[in-house]
Amino acid sequence: MAKVSKKSVEHILEAIGGQENINSVTHCVTRLRFALHDESKVDQEKLESIDVVRGAFSTSGQFQVIIGQGTVEKVYKILTDITGIEASSKEETKEAAQQNMNLLQRFVKMLGDIFIPILPAIVTAGLLLGINNILTGPDIFYDGQSVVDVHTQWADFANIINVIASTAFTFLPALIGWSAVRQFGGNPLLGIVMGLVLVHPELLSAYGYADAKEAGDVPTWNLFGLEIEKLGYQGQVLPMLVASYILAKIEIFLSKRVPDAISMLIVAPGALLITGFLAFVVIGPVTFALGNVITDFFIATFQSFSALGGLLYGLLYAPMVVTGLHHTFLAVDIQLINSDLEGTFLWPILALSNIAQGAAAFAIMMASKDEKLRGLSFSSGISAFLGVTEPAMFGVNIRYRFPFICAIIGSAIAAVFITMNDVLATSIGVGGVPGIFSIYPQFWFVFAVGMGISIVVPFVLTYLYVKFKKVEV
Repeated sequence: MAKVSKKSVEHILEAIGGQENINSVTHCVTRLRFALHDESKVDQEKLESIDVVRGAFSTSGQFQVIIGQGTVEKVYKILTDITGIEASSKEETKEAAQQNMNLLQRFVKMLGDIFIPILPAIVTAGLLLGINNILTGPDIFYDGQSVVDVHTQWADFANIINVIASTAFTFLPALIGWSAVRQFGGNPLLGIVMGLVLVHPELLSAYGYADAKEAGDVPTWNLFGLEIEKLGYQGQVLPMLVASYILAKIEIFLSKRVPDAISMLIVAPGALLITGFLAFVVIGPVTFALGNVITDFFIATFQSFSALGGLLYGLLYAPMVVTGLHHTFLAVDIQLINSDLEGTFLWPILALSNIAQGAAAFAIMMASKDEKLRGLSFSSGISAFLGVTEPAMFGVNIRYRFPFICAIIGSAIAAVFITMNDVLATSIGVGGVPGIFSIYPQFWFVFAVGMGISIVVPFVLTYLYVKFKKVEV
């Protein structure tokens, strides 16, 4: 990595349109995040030619410059020293960036801001479920039997892993409640409580609702003649999202009008009580039915037109990452995992798409004579294989366009193959090569073939394009 100097930071400042074009700036682990007044003033080519810059892109109203872990703090400090701009918090920069976003972008950003903070818990659960699958899945190491069937002393060990892994999904409404209520401006602790209310042990589990409904054995409350089903919402997304919004708005409404002397007696109890009744009477039944309609639509589409569904999602996933629209499918993945299907056919395509982007970056590394680009391509390819595609996509593939297209082609072909073979993931895991551990064991071989396709096709297409078209990289 190039050495950080005051001159290189000044060049970054010039390339983004100067100090007067900066509304707000902050940084994350690897990137400078700008909220700019006018992104059309950015000289992308000049910016990406600077030695410390590994790529740049615009998303969710922010213009982000990829610098690298550790180095970005040094660049940020020099930048704030040069400009005299006060360091901004991430929230301040996000708020400034929202001025550049339309309604759809704000909605997608909202979903991302809700689900991204809880992703570590969900991904961890997915990895642990993968370990449980290895121990309990038949036909992996023994014909017709699992590891715990043959070695019974491992049965309780596997059961403990399953309990730990499934907790994040069982109490998913509490996780969503914490993140969503915080996002909507309310007290996140009330969001946790509301989420736990929706999975209270006294309620009929959502997983057993279909059987109880068929048997005519769904428990109910009778509120002055109104019959309400005592249904829990384990693993559900939409009921908690809507309840969180209403809870936060009621809390804010009451906080502004109730005197401080009695606020503890009125605000939180009132917000929880009103939202709780609404959740069981209106929000839950309506959104539960809507969630089932959405999952049924995706299941029917992929079952009836598996090749077409895989092709479209394989083609569109990487472009959706560029726009941020991929965040909307996190909720769909979770709904599918908690449906009767007990798995998602969308997430495996995500994993293959990430691998394909990494493979295209590796091809550029092999074909390029530029040492800086070779180093960037290698490190970003490794990152993509481990599930983080931003350096590969924005630092290499989109910059030259054709590697990005080659990666999409490879991802689409691999997606068609695995969807035609009904590959399912038990959960959301690491979206790269380690993603195979989140796949049901009976689909490992098919998924491994899909991984091979997503590596070979983008690599070969990208490399041959460079050689035959004599493209300079």
